[in-house]
Amino acid sequence: MDELETLGTRGRIFGGRNYNRVIPIAILLVIAAAVAFGSFFTIDQGYRGVVLRLGAFARIAEPGLGFKVPFIDRVVRIRVQTNSKVYDRMEAYSRDQQLAELRLSVTYRIVPDMVHEVYAQFGSEDGMVSRLLDRRVNELAKTVFGRFNAVEAIQRRDTLNQQVSSEIIGVIDQNVVVIESVQIEDISFSSAYEQSVEARMMAEVEVQRRTQELEQQRIQAQIVVTQAQGAADARVAEAKAQAEATILAGDAEASAIRAKGEALRDNPELVALVTAEAWNGVLPTTMVPGGTIPFINVGE
Repeated sequence: MDELETLGTRGRIFGGRNYNRVIPIAILLVIAAAVAFGSFFTIDQGYRGVVLRLGAFARIAEPGLGFKVPFIDRVVRIRVQTNSKVYDRMEAYSRDQQLAELRLSVTYRIVPDMVHEVYAQFGSEDGMVSRLLDRRVNELAKTVFGRFNAVEAIQRRDTLNQQVSSEIIGVIDQNVVVIESVQIEDISFSSAYEQSVEARMMAEVEVQRRTQELEQQRIQAQIVVTQAQGAADARVAEAKAQAEATILAGDAEASAIRAKGEALRDNPELVALVTAEAWNGVLPTTMVPGGTIPFINVGE
């Protein structure tokens, strides 16, 4: 009995000693595991890691597996993929004081090599959006919209969109945050005003259509007048040419007669020759009283 008690006492002593040794070892293993797991981190594609050492910027971590000093380094992940922010039901007044609701989207991306600047200024992507993008988009979209009256905002939406985009891009540092596009997706006025605008636009379209028709009619009438003038000019030119041809023919005939007369006058012998050439070979049926030579009628 005494021996059993002695053995039990020794077992408790040795067991207690082993237990006291196990606890520190377990703690060391836990610490080692924590250090091991805390020394590595991963960055997904489309992100960059801002590595902070004791709170100060140390470096930018690329996508993949990375190493950091446990309990000293900290990694903040910031997205560098293209992202869009939609601003729905944004209220703005036109130049003629018509209240409108705008739906506008902004597509942006953070420059990968400048993620540390985004962290330093805003702490995160969400901080950049709320403190920079939201404020500028709301302010500038409303300012530019106020330069257009309601009708212009509808009819010249492309111009409005371009001006809003230019203003936003102009005030945001494109070396840190790139604004890829700004798109005004919808402009809504009150139902009554939209109906009045639609009626006005239809009236303007009708006026433009009628103006075009009148212009076409004017051009067509001008074409007819031009054609008629051309035909008249052609007839005048033809009559003038005929008159000139007649005059020339008359002059030529008169010149020929005059030349022939002069030739006959200067050469009496030609008279007999011409008379002979003109005789048809038939003797006259009448004789001149007391005459001895038959009379030849040259004209027959």
